Amino acid sequence: MAHKIVWSLQARDDLREIVSFIAADNPTAAETFGYRLMSQVDPLANFPQLGRVVPEEGDENIREIILRPYRIIYQVLPAQQVVAIARLWHGARGEPEVPTRLEF
Repeated sequence: MAHKIVWSLQARDDLREIVSFIAADNPTAAETFGYRLMSQVDPLANFPQLGRVVPEEGDENIREIILRPYRIIYQVLPAQQVVAIARLWHGARGEPEVPTRLEF
């Protein structure tokens, strides 16, 4: 059975900031990249373990997909059959700030 994908408030803010930043120079590229970021999570509904474990966290349920230069960080909640997108983090920003409590 497929997992439900939910985006945390922080992940939605991250997406808006990324798209706004790119749009300052190229609105078309911003829209395209924004949709590309969002579509990267679609396979997680059927394959929630697809991404690698976030090395800084060391928790099997906190994983990431890389879409350079961004890290799409998510948490698998197996009991609820949910994949929660936690953050979209630019790799140049160093270690990601993964919230301990996600707000949706």
